[in-house]
Amino acid sequence: MVTNFAITGNTEILQVADAVAREKGIPREAIILALKEAIATVSKRKYGQDHNIRVEINEKTGEIEIFMDRTVVDQVVDIGIEISLEEAKERNKDVKEGDIISDGLPPIDFGRVTSQTVKQVVIQKIKESEREKQYEDFKDRIGEIVTGVVKRVEYGNVIIDFGKTETLLPRDQVIPREMFRTGDRIRAYIADVKQENKGHQVILSRTKPDFLRQLFSQEVPEIYDNIITIKAVARDPGSRAKCAVVSNDSAVDPVGACIGPRGVRVTAVYNELQGEKIDIIQWSPDLATFAVNAITSKSKDATVEVSKIVIDEDRGVIEAIVPDDQLSLAIGRRGQNVRLASELVGWTINVISEADESARSVEEFNKYSKYFANSLNVEEVIGQLLASEGFKSMEEIVYIEIEELTDIEGFDEELAAELQNRAVDFIEAERKSKREFWEKEGVDKELLKLPYITEAIMFEFASNSIKTIDDVADLSRDDFRELFPKFKISDDELNELIMKAREHWFDDNKEEAEAVS
Repeated sequence: MVTNFAITGNTEILQVADAVAREKGIPREAIILALKEAIATVSKRKYGQDHNIRVEINEKTGEIEIFMDRTVVDQVVDIGIEISLEEAKERNKDVKEGDIISDGLPPIDFGRVTSQTVKQVVIQKIKESEREKQYEDFKDRIGEIVTGVVKRVEYGNVIIDFGKTETLLPRDQVIPREMFRTGDRIRAYIADVKQENKGHQVILSRTKPDFLRQLFSQEVPEIYDNIITIKAVARDPGSRAKCAVVSNDSAVDPVGACIGPRGVRVTAVYNELQGEKIDIIQWSPDLATFAVNAITSKSKDATVEVSKIVIDEDRGVIEAIVPDDQLSLAIGRRGQNVRLASELVGWTINVISEADESARSVEEFNKYSKYFANSLNVEEVIGQLLASEGFKSMEEIVYIEIEELTDIEGFDEELAAELQNRAVDFIEAERKSKREFWEKEGVDKELLKLPYITEAIMFEFASNSIKTIDDVADLSRDDFRELFPKFKISDDELNELIMKAREHWFDDNKEEAEAVS
């Protein structure tokens, strides 16, 4: 806020400009401009709000001149800002339409009320200039760590002073159980910079994963020098974090470098994060290895052992099989360990005990054994052999090389060929049955012309009362995902499908518009 603001004559104008420029760190020219606009605002109250008032201030003497500018026009519409060409020529015969005619106005008496008004306008302009300067100073600094002093705490939100800039650390970006008092020094991560008319523009964070990433960059020279790269970070702020690192130099151990001699480097980050435990993990391009590393980093004293990893690419799920007595350790308290491991890897990780996995395997084995035995009309032992080899669908039997089937113990070429023929017959019969079903339900055959629509999806359409192009067009992407979760269609393909179904809407609107015109 501008202090001791009073104008009693011309020289005081310049004194105010100099004082405010020094106090606020704003260029003197910006203050002069704000004063001009302020005096113009006051002048309009005296001479008329509809006038185009211009103020000039001599930056050496402080002399103030006030002008009313009017544009030369052929026919005057607004006498406050326009003057007729005829009247203008009486003053200057060389004047032409579009020129500006300026009339000097008597100076204003800067009494107490006028000075107060000017002060208020200048203060507002200064605030705008400060906010613009703040935005320009910080807009390219997103991602940096800055150090400041706590100015005040308001309802859990921490206002931090960085020199002449106030920034905001929202309460949801404060590490749990972290307490700050006025005068405390604090480090935080610049999460966002907004161009706002009110409120704070620079938003800080101490909970984002990138804060931990930047802290390690400051503590570990090898990260700063790009010898080590942090590939991923997952945090439960104030409790535990996982950080995956990889070395670009085979001679450098990334995990050891981040921990530092006697743990000094990781301890510095640990202390800054209020005791947040940090697992440093070796990143691997092999997904299974990376997932194992992420899960087994739970504790130095009690390392988790993973017996087996199963990756389901269709569902984006990784299953980690662990010994029965390590299930709770692998999952972690309230699921923290597996949750952070999932976030770090970018896949959903499910931890299963060996006993549960064994029981599930037996259940699946029995299920698929009966499925193949009944569907192919063969003895149960053949169904069991197919199930034990990992077959789960008729399509797998049809499209596998016959040599691979004959590799199964007890299968000769004749039996393998017969199984494939029966699998083909089963698929055709099932397809015919499904087609009869969706035709009976009245699903429009034209839907098959839409991209990525198959007869299997037509069957699902019928089961969900989706029968016309308009029914499909009414679906959102989320609706489709919810109704048909087992169909693996990418977001781009799904968008293409829905937009194709809606194409006729746009054609109808175009025809209506043409008819109206």
